[in-house]
Amino acid sequence: MNLNLSDDQRMMRENFARFLTEESSMSRVRAAQPGGFDQRLWQGLADMGAFSMRVPEASGGLELGLLDAAVFMEEVGRTLASGPVAETLVATRLLALLGAESQAALLDDAMSGKSVVTIAFHDIADEPMQWVPGGAVATKVIARNGSKIVLVDAATAAVSDSGDRTEENLASTPIAELHLADATQSTLSGDESGLIEFAKALEEWKLLAAAALSGLSREAVQLAAAYACEREAFGQPIGTYQAISHPLADRITDIDGGKYFVWKTIHDIADAKPGDSEAAAQVSLSAWWNAKTASLAVSHSLHVFGGYGLTTEYDIHLYNLRAKDWALILGDPERLLEEAGRRLYGGEVVQLPDVGEAHIDFDLGEQAREMGAELDAFFTKTLTPELKAKAHYSFDGFDAGVHRKLAQAKLLFPDWPVEWGGRAAPPYAMSALSHVWEKHQWSHHAVGTTSMVGTMLRRFGSDEAKRDILSKIVAGEAICSLGYSEPHSGSDVFAVKTRATRDGDGWRIDGSKMFTSGANIAQYVLMLTRTNSDVAKHKGLTMFVVPLDAPGIEVQPVYTFQEERTNITYYEGVKIPDSYRLGDVDAGLKVMAAGLELEHGGGSFAGHQRAMVDAAVELCREIRYRGRPLIEDPIAQKRLAKSMAHFYLTEMISRRSLWSSVEKLPNLGYGPMAKMFSSEKFMEDASDLLDLTAPYSLSKRHGPAGELNLCYRHAQGTTIYGGTSEIHRSMIAERALGLPRSRAK
Repeated sequence: MNLNLSDDQRMMRENFARFLTEESSMSRVRAAQPGGFDQRLWQGLADMGAFSMRVPEASGGLELGLLDAAVFMEEVGRTLASGPVAETLVATRLLALLGAESQAALLDDAMSGKSVVTIAFHDIADEPMQWVPGGAVATKVIARNGSKIVLVDAATAAVSDSGDRTEENLASTPIAELHLADATQSTLSGDESGLIEFAKALEEWKLLAAAALSGLSREAVQLAAAYACEREAFGQPIGTYQAISHPLADRITDIDGGKYFVWKTIHDIADAKPGDSEAAAQVSLSAWWNAKTASLAVSHSLHVFGGYGLTTEYDIHLYNLRAKDWALILGDPERLLEEAGRRLYGGEVVQLPDVGEAHIDFDLGEQAREMGAELDAFFTKTLTPELKAKAHYSFDGFDAGVHRKLAQAKLLFPDWPVEWGGRAAPPYAMSALSHVWEKHQWSHHAVGTTSMVGTMLRRFGSDEAKRDILSKIVAGEAICSLGYSEPHSGSDVFAVKTRATRDGDGWRIDGSKMFTSGANIAQYVLMLTRTNSDVAKHKGLTMFVVPLDAPGIEVQPVYTFQEERTNITYYEGVKIPDSYRLGDVDAGLKVMAAGLELEHGGGSFAGHQRAMVDAAVELCREIRYRGRPLIEDPIAQKRLAKSMAHFYLTEMISRRSLWSSVEKLPNLGYGPMAKMFSSEKFMEDASDLLDLTAPYSLSKRHGPAGELNLCYRHAQGTTIYGGTSEIHRSMIAERALGLPRSRAK
C-alpha cells in the first residue's frame, strides 16, 4: 500500500504550488475581477506545460496521468486561479484526440496560452443556449451536437439577454451563457468514437473539478483555523470553543476523505473493466462529495471570521463565492448523486476516461491476502449453522470454543510476537483479517478488548501476572473486559472514584464500574483506580488487572435497546496481589494512555456500513413501490448511492490512517478521523435507510429487514463507545488544525 506521490509528482506539485502562490495571490485574484481571467497567470501556466499536461506526446503534449492533473488542480483550487483551468485541460486533450491534424494550429495556441479552448457540458441539440465555463474568454468551445462533436467559434455565439459575454456573476469568473447552436461550427468527429471521447472528457472534468474543490476547501478551513488561534473572546482564543473547533474538525475530515476519494477513483478506473458500475459511480460520487464539502467548508470558515468574514477586506469571502461557482457550473450537485444511483442500481453504462498511470497503491499485499484467505477458510469450516445463528456484533456473540480454536491456529492475536502465540503480522495483514471477521459477521469484541489488555500486560505487567494471566489469554482460555467508566463520570476517566488501598502486600479495591461489557463472561477486568487523593487527580491513578472470580465482585446486567448486554460491576473489599498492578503506583495515566492509544487507533465501521447498504439494496429489490421494485425508483437509488459514498469515504479515511501509521507519519488525528467519520455516517445512513425501506424495516424478522432494524439500533452506540464523537472532534481540531485545546479552562 502506498499513498505517496512519485518523486516527479511531488516536484511538479511543488513547482506549481510556488508559481501559483505568487502569481495567483489573493491580490491578483481580486485584480482579475470582474472578468475573472488573469492573462499573465494563464500565460505562465502555459509556459509551465499545464495545458499540455494531458495531451498525448504524439501531439506535442506531456501525456501525464489524470492523477498528475488532479494534484495540479488541488493547487489551482488552493489559490483560486483565475481562468477555466480544468475545462482547458480536458479540451486540449480532446482537441488532440479528435483534431490533431485538422486543428493543429489551434491546439498549439491552446497549449501555449495564446487561445483559450473550453467545453460545453450539454448537447447543443438539447440545449442550444447554455452556460459555458470560460465562455466569456474562450476562442473555441468543444461541444456535442447530436451525433457529432463540433468546434464552436465562441466569437460568433450569440450571448444571453444581457448582451455581454462578461456579465457579472456570483464569483466573478468568466462563465457566459452562449447560444451555441447559431454559432459557426466545424466538425471534429462525426462517428461513435468521437462521442465516446467526449463522454470520457466530461467524466475527467468531474474529477478535476472535484480535486480543485478539495484544494479550495482545505485552504478555507486552514485560514479559519489560523484566525481561530489568533482571535480572542472572553480572554482566550475562540478556537478553544467547541462551537468553533468541532465544525472545523468535521470539515477537515470531510476534506481529507474527499481528496483521497478522488485519488481512489482514479486508481480504480485504471484497474476497471468495461462496464464497471462502481468505478463509474465513484466519479459522480467524488464530484458530488467535494462540491457538498466545499459548500459546508467555506460557510463554516466564513462564520469563524464573524462579521469580518462579510467584509471584502478578508480573503475568506473569495473562497466562499468561488466554491459555489465551481461546484454549480455543471448544475445542481444533487444531480450527480442521482447519476451515481443510476450507475449503481439502474444499469447506466458510461465511458470512463483513460487515466494513465496512477502511481498509488491501495493493495494490502500478498501476506495480507494469504492470511485473509486462511482466516476465511477457518471461519467457513468452523462456523456451523448453529454458531452462525448465535452470531452477534457484541460480546453476546462470543463462543469459547471458537475462541480457543482461533488461539490454536494462531489467528487470535496474529500481530503479537511469536513467543506470545502470535505471528508478528504487520498492520496491513491485520486490516485484511478484520475484513474477514466482518465478512463472516463474527464478533470481534472479546478479541479486541482482550488483545488490548494482553498488550498492556506484555508492556507493563509483572512476571507473575504474565505467568498467571497472559498465558491463559494466549491459550484462548481467558478473555478480558474494560473497567474505565463509572456510573457518574462517563468519559471523564479522571473523575474515577473506585479506590485501591494498600492491604498488606497487596491491594483492596472498593467501588463500581459502568459499561463493563463482557464482564459476565470474562475472566479478568482491566481496572482503573484512585490510589492517591492528595495529588492532582490525573496523577493519583493506578491500573490493575482484577480476576472477576475474586470474592466481593458482583456483576449486574444492563441491557441496551441495541440487543446487547453490558454490565454494572460492584467491588467490595476485593483483594488482589501487587503483582497484578500494571505500571507504577499513581502512574496509571501512562498505562491508560497506551490503552486509549490502542482504542483510538483508527478503527472504523466500514464493514458494517457496507453490509447495511447491501441489506438495504436487497430489501429495495423485494419491496414493491407503485407496482415496481423500489430499487427502480430514482429517489431510492439516490439515497442508496449516498450511503455507498459514505462507505467509500470511510474506507479511504481508514486506509490513510493505517498507511500513515505504518509509515510512521506525524499523528494528525487520522485515527480519530476514521472512528468519528465512520460512526457518524453509520448512524446517519442507518436512520435514512430505515426510513427508505419503511415500514418493512420496522420488522425484526430474519433477513435484510431485521438487519437494517438492528443496524439502526447498533449505530447509536458507535458514536459513544471507544470515545465519543465529541472527544474525537477535539482531538482532530488540535492535531489536524493546530487549534488550542477545547477542554482548556
